[in-house]
Amino acid sequence: MNFRRLGRSGLQVSALSLGSWVTYHNQLDTHSAREMLAAARDAGINFFDNAEQYAQGQSEVVMGEALKALKWPRLGYVVTTKFYWGLDGDGQVPNGLNTLNRKYLMQAIDGSLRRMQLEHIDVVYCHRSDANTPIEETVHAMSDMITQGKALYWGTSEWSAADIRAAWDIAERHHLHKPVVEQPQYHLFHRQRVEQEYARLYEDIGLGLTTFSPLASGLLTGKYRDGVPPGSRATMAGLEWLVEGVTDARRNAAVAELAPIAAELGGNVPQLAIAWVMANPRVSSVILGASKLSQLQDNLRAQDLLPKLTPEVMARIDAVTKALAR
Repeated sequence: MNFRRLGRSGLQVSALSLGSWVTYHNQLDTHSAREMLAAARDAGINFFDNAEQYAQGQSEVVMGEALKALKWPRLGYVVTTKFYWGLDGDGQVPNGLNTLNRKYLMQAIDGSLRRMQLEHIDVVYCHRSDANTPIEETVHAMSDMITQGKALYWGTSEWSAADIRAAWDIAERHHLHKPVVEQPQYHLFHRQRVEQEYARLYEDIGLGLTTFSPLASGLLTGKYRDGVPPGSRATMAGLEWLVEGVTDARRNAAVAELAPIAAELGGNVPQLAIAWVMANPRVSSVILGASKLSQLQDNLRAQDLLPKLTPEVMARIDAVTKALAR
């Protein structure tokens, strides 16, 4: 496993990481999560992604219980969480949902620490931007989490380049802890934000990326080419919005065209898609999702394809997919 710096910070994270969205609590109990985490770490992964809102806090509970059972040295792994959506069960409207105000954030970090049974979270993200809260207020609150030792680094997820730069400038001006990382969606069919909108930020402020959805919510596995199979992610309650994207006829046709390219390299389309994201030097870590050990093990073989992605191969991949990307 290769390790990369998280932006300009000194934190070293594995080039592939493991996320918990949809899976923990919904598909994996604590025992299964423990097995998945152990397999990931055995493969060299040290970065584990979570969010307060996943499974309404239960994803953090499952991960916390699994980590406690594994008894790993705390220095050996990196844990993240994200704040913004809040927990619907709390019923604390308006200050507990869809916000990044100070009141919510300072209570949110305490809740995550309690659920995950940790003394600190390594990286905390603002899960979306909040048009109703001044960025100055959010930056001060996130910086205070770090000053208090409850978090070590902070960043954003799906923020605009303008808002990221504004947050960084505020932190610079007031000598606060700066955001070091953004977590955007990035895959063969979703490129514009990472490759164009954020382009100035990599050199100007040293922005790092921990990207999610390298398989486009399953589209790049090829399993949706003939419709939505039973038991797939797109059939889960609350995820019906995925159906239109994963069943797109033109993109599914492109996935079929990628198969022979992947086969020539000794892999499959999911491995090719993950390796393609890894090939971007701006990406610190690619977050994988898996509900079965076999899925995780198969996706980890993307590392074998990475050195085979020559400029010629990358051009062939672009010829198939770039016109369909946004």
